[in-house]
Amino acid sequence: MDSRRLLRTSATALTAAGLILSGCSTSGSDAAAPSPSSSAASAEALRVYYDQKVTWRDCGVPDFQCGTVRVPLDYGKPGGERIDLAVSRVKATGPGKRLGSLLVNPGGPGGSAVGYLQGYAGIGYPAPVRARYDIVGVDPRGVARSEPVECLNGPQMDAYTQVDVTPDSAAEQTALTGSYKGFAAACHKRSGKVLPHVSTVEAARDMDIVRAVLGDEKLTYVGASYGTFLGATYAELFPTRVGRLVLDGAMDPSLTAEQLSREQTAGFETAINAFAADCVKKPDCPLGTESAPAALDALKRFFRETDAKPVPTDESRKLGESLATTGVIAAMYDESAWPQLREALTQAMGGDGSALLALADSYYEREADGTYANLMDANSAVNCLDLPPAFPGGPADVEKAVPSFERASSVFGRNLAWAALNCTYWPTPATGRPHRITAEGAAPIVVVGTTRDPATPYKWARSLAAQLSSGTLLTYEGDGHTAYGRGSDCIDTAINTYLLEGTAPQDGKRCS
Repeated sequence: MDSRRLLRTSATALTAAGLILSGCSTSGSDAAAPSPSSSAASAEALRVYYDQKVTWRDCGVPDFQCGTVRVPLDYGKPGGERIDLAVSRVKATGPGKRLGSLLVNPGGPGGSAVGYLQGYAGIGYPAPVRARYDIVGVDPRGVARSEPVECLNGPQMDAYTQVDVTPDSAAEQTALTGSYKGFAAACHKRSGKVLPHVSTVEAARDMDIVRAVLGDEKLTYVGASYGTFLGATYAELFPTRVGRLVLDGAMDPSLTAEQLSREQTAGFETAINAFAADCVKKPDCPLGTESAPAALDALKRFFRETDAKPVPTDESRKLGESLATTGVIAAMYDESAWPQLREALTQAMGGDGSALLALADSYYEREADGTYANLMDANSAVNCLDLPPAFPGGPADVEKAVPSFERASSVFGRNLAWAALNCTYWPTPATGRPHRITAEGAAPIVVVGTTRDPATPYKWARSLAAQLSSGTLLTYEGDGHTAYGRGSDCIDTAINTYLLEGTAPQDGKRCS
């Protein structure tokens, strides 16, 4: 399991989106001109994309419309091959004057914004916001309905997710590196055309085309988790086109892949400690009721036992250490899942791993029929393009790093250190590099951090808010991944006021 796969929002599970049956045509739009480019010819070639219009059609989900927006596959050759991005919207309901479009992204990378819109944001965002904005989701390039990256089929993914990610022998290490190499080779074989063109920079440039096509002079956007990196990248590329940006559960773009993985590992340690402290207060805690440290020791013993002897489930797959760890991590995103995790651990420790396997499957977006969404495929493709690999020297580098990861988390450290090896074997060289994003000239940007966020540690929000020249930090003192729309009236009021009135909360404001 690649630890950076975890950068996605914890909001309500996504529902299946309707069939997209739409297209786009060019017209004489007066939207903002293309971004500065290397030549006048390139800018002129991009204009056809900025001047297109979406043909909105019913997509089979009540109140939602679907369409496509065409973008260049390669921004270095904008006159060349084109790809279509899936877009969906729910129109402003009123009352009140429409404020424009609000784009949303749930993170990932690899999360479907169309699915997130139709399953949650378009119906679950605060009513005053939905009244004044058309809420819009765009599947980024390589994701879901937008030229999706495809790698392994269902049975192959089943095998891939069961590979031991804490190798105890040379043979297990060979099996793990072989699984990463096989995954990368499959991605290259099935999606070689799009693989070099799914970076966050390209997705941000796509977002500017979508902004213009929707008729908005400036971008209004709520990005969660990895979506904060996408939003910050947009602000870096197009600072004068920043309208009202909310970056919730922020990433730190200045960190290397190894730093991101290790600091995220520490974030999950914070979360599992909070879970353990809560669990021991409950009479049904399967880890005992003595103390939080004792509960964590019990969890680590359970992982070792599943490594040695996987637990049977109600199907042919067994619950080994890798899937058991993934199931526990899946429940760290939202404290409302902790009762479910207690029950799943109770059953697994009693010899039935079915419930914990179901948690792992929900994390991987595995369907009951054994098929998978392309979340994991797109996630690796984007991550491995955005940053050089965490461990370019291979397993030897991981072995050197394991002690620092175990200091970050005694529960997850070794697992997440080896999980960060996947990009070492990626077939497409990274095009991005870690760097600070200042976005000089941008309007105020609200950065939201949760103090015990497992996937995007709070220190990342503090760092990004400090990097951005117009960043303002809004803090939620609590558990779980991201904060907007998760039950804090203080957070929701501050963000709603910003989106509706343009008034950012005071820098440093704290909510609980």
